[in-house]
Amino acid sequence: MEPSPPILHVDMDAFFASVELLERPELMGKPVIVGGRSARAVVTSATYEARAYGVHSAMPVGAALRLCPKAVVLEPHMERYRDASRQVMALFREVTPLVEPLSIDEAFLDVSGARRLLGESDVIATALRARVLAETGLTCSVGVAPTKYMAKLASGRAKPDGMLVIRPSEVLAYLHPLPVRALWGVGGKTAEHLERYGLMTVGELAAAPLGTVVAAVGEAAGTRLHELANGIDPREVVTTSQEKSVGHERTFDVDERSPEVLRRELLHQSNRVAARLRAAGLVGKTVALKLRFSDFTTISRSRTLGEHTDLGKRIYDEVSSVFEAAWKDGAPVRLIGVRVEQLTEAGETLHQPSLWADETVPSEGWHDAERTIDKVAARFGTDILRPASLMRSPASGETAERNGTRR
Repeated sequence: MEPSPPILHVDMDAFFASVELLERPELMGKPVIVGGRSARAVVTSATYEARAYGVHSAMPVGAALRLCPKAVVLEPHMERYRDASRQVMALFREVTPLVEPLSIDEAFLDVSGARRLLGESDVIATALRARVLAETGLTCSVGVAPTKYMAKLASGRAKPDGMLVIRPSEVLAYLHPLPVRALWGVGGKTAEHLERYGLMTVGELAAAPLGTVVAAVGEAAGTRLHELANGIDPREVVTTSQEKSVGHERTFDVDERSPEVLRRELLHQSNRVAARLRAAGLVGKTVALKLRFSDFTTISRSRTLGEHTDLGKRIYDEVSSVFEAAWKDGAPVRLIGVRVEQLTEAGETLHQPSLWADETVPSEGWHDAERTIDKVAARFGTDILRPASLMRSPASGETAERNGTRR
């Protein structure tokens, strides 16, 4: 028999909701929504019983309750989820040291070395699922496959509380009937470009000449998608990953139209993002703005700097410029966010000549000033020192966002 492949993708089932049910066992088997209780709250997670009614994460709680009026809404408790995640990840690492967390509730495992002691990958996966349930009370779904992409695809098909093994000889049979939108990294726009070329399924994309795919979506994306469609994914399980972005965002209780309030919020978020960058010893080169309007239309705009930075003033200068270009006609804003991407370790980049310098305060002066604020904040709290323009800015309602070694 063909040996089972070495890559596992383990995905916890309805993780936040499942953790909440550990505290509320009487709600097991019932539709449950995890989310805030404010008028602007969104669904963080939902049980499969609620999902059967069309409830999904990121939709407004009010809309979810219209779909499923009998659902019970529970407040989220992030520390509970972090504790459960640490416990689950520790169990993964007892199986193999090659664990790559993708978020708080999913990870890749490479069990190549563990098979000699623990048996074939499907045996390891079965035992791991049982142990996670026994020690945490939580269920998980596991995909076992030759590559990371196929393992993730398999776990998705196994949900909830299941396991699917895709052996090397079965990869193309699973892949090729799928729509191109099932490929990792294919969103709506990319799918439209591919479909214009008649590439509707993964199999059609795989059979197409590489030049055709490149003509549809560009060289980098075309090459990667053509490889994925043919079952080729050389990525290895990586046990450490660098932060990909650091950001903050805020959902307003009432749609905001005031340019002064919005700019003040951008300044507040820019300073918070910069402080987190400095605390992590990171600098970033791309500044991104996120705006969600009252009709839930969401736009993201970004600008790449000439140099890396961890300065709040520098981040604010760029994101406010992006904001001026993106915000039209006083459209009511539901959510606003600032994010810094293209991160790297702080070091010599900060001492290279900068293309940006304030006319009145040199960039090194800003570094000194903001690091002094860091020291004061560490001792007395983050809001003890603020720019004067932020003295009236409420700090509530914001959400820290950190991507990379993920959620």
